[in-house]
Amino acid sequence: MPIVTIDITREGSTSAAATATAAEKAAIIKGVSHVLLDVLNKPLASTYVVINEVDTDNWGWGGLPALEYRQALRDEASKDGHS
Repeated sequence: MPIVTIDITREGSTSAAATATAAEKAAIIKGVSHVLLDVLNKPLASTYVVINEVDTDNWGWGGLPALEYRQALRDEASKDGHS
């Protein structure tokens, strides 16, 4: 019985969305489940997919909170002329 846990930031795929939509989450669940079926022959009925949404204040990398890190990347790109 595979259990797949996926962590995503609590942001939507558009600037107007505060979270992933139910349809987007359903597509993730379906896609991951089918990968396990296709690659490992794990039945869909025995595959569990858990999606955890994490506030961007609780997510970070590069030593910075997520939004600050992304801003730093944008700033660096604009310095290099890649805006």
